[in-house]
Amino acid sequence: MNIAVIGTGYVGLVTGTCLAEIGHHVTCIDIDPEKIKTLQSGRSTIYEPGLEELLQNNIENNRLDFTTDYATGLANKGIVYIAVGTPENEDGSANLTFVEAVSKDIAKYAQNDLIVVTKSTVPVGTNHKIQNWIKENLQQDVNIKVASNPEFLREGSAVYDTFNGDRIVIGTDDENTANTLEEINRPFGVPVYRTDVNSAEMIKYASNAFLATKISFINEIANICEKTGANVADVAKGMGMDDRIGSKFLNAGIGFGGSCFPKDTQSLIHIAKEVDYDFEILKGVVEVNHQQKVKLVDQLIERFGSSLEQMKIAVLGLAFKPNTDDMREAASIDVINKLSSYNVNITAYDPIAIDQAKKVIKENVNYTTNIEEALTNADVALIITEWDQVKQLEFNTFKKLMKTPIIFDGRNCYDPKEAEKASVEYHSIGRPSVTKI
Repeated sequence: MNIAVIGTGYVGLVTGTCLAEIGHHVTCIDIDPEKIKTLQSGRSTIYEPGLEELLQNNIENNRLDFTTDYATGLANKGIVYIAVGTPENEDGSANLTFVEAVSKDIAKYAQNDLIVVTKSTVPVGTNHKIQNWIKENLQQDVNIKVASNPEFLREGSAVYDTFNGDRIVIGTDDENTANTLEEINRPFGVPVYRTDVNSAEMIKYASNAFLATKISFINEIANICEKTGANVADVAKGMGMDDRIGSKFLNAGIGFGGSCFPKDTQSLIHIAKEVDYDFEILKGVVEVNHQQKVKLVDQLIERFGSSLEQMKIAVLGLAFKPNTDDMREAASIDVINKLSSYNVNITAYDPIAIDQAKKVIKENVNYTTNIEEALTNADVALIITEWDQVKQLEFNTFKKLMKTPIIFDGRNCYDPKEAEKASVEYHSIGRPSVTKI
């Protein structure tokens, strides 16, 4: 198939590259000329393991190209994917400005019949709006079908997920459109689930909201465990052995971030409000997550009091999760902002995300890609992101480099028993602290 993908952000670039990898001819369209120039040279504009290699391979094999020109990008295409951003408005709703603009551009430049596929995460009813925006602005007498095909990719493993997903959701009321989209995706070898457009849109939001709820739930259990002497790791394992519950997303920590969960939970709350329904559980999920992000700072103050002035603190990890440079809603932002009010000296380590971090963290921070440099002469280490480089550190390294080996672990990377053997003070989430050293 000849396919166009509009938008070369996270979703668009992964989608376009992987569709090319399974044999389709794909043109990615974006209005940012610098981004397109970079992509044309074979360099990825986002950090995602395995993506750049696929990008280069498919450019070399003439299955993937990039342009800023809609007329060129849509020429002779039968399928157009919309993969532009839907950022959060102040009231929590999804901003559809880019989706509307792209829909009108498709209408302006469409020269033949098209299937328009919405990859962007959009509120229920948006695909019907897209259909109307296109219909009202068509320049040629062509037939346009619109379908929903939400993405379920995890940042840091998006390429893997594309070829090993749990399901591909296709939402359309037209059987021929569904058949075409199923055929396009057949080489991925992933089960396809067909439904109506509105249900497909809701599946995306409901899935992310449920996973976010599991995260906030186990973090609430962790906070109770700390007060009762229970161990949340044991509790989560015992819960997860129940097939009705499952073990995934039951890892206690300092909350969720990124581009999906925070935005999608707020958007679903707003969708419910629009139909006069108060989604109380999801409101609680959001509030718990907000409080959990600064959990380590609260532990630090409980340990040392509020007199932290001039303390040297090593912050290990900046990205919201490993294997990405994404800083959207990262816990490190909240942690560093709160710490800065105590006049501490912060050295932050991250192997990938420093350039992105500098754009959103305005506080005075020393940055390094050398983890040992961050730990040298530090009074305290805060673990924010569970990078392999962090998880592989031995306690003797903390003892050797730090002024005092005191660790506050927001991702439960280590075994408290091993910390006790190594005579390292160790605080984690929902597990007994090691303080007698």
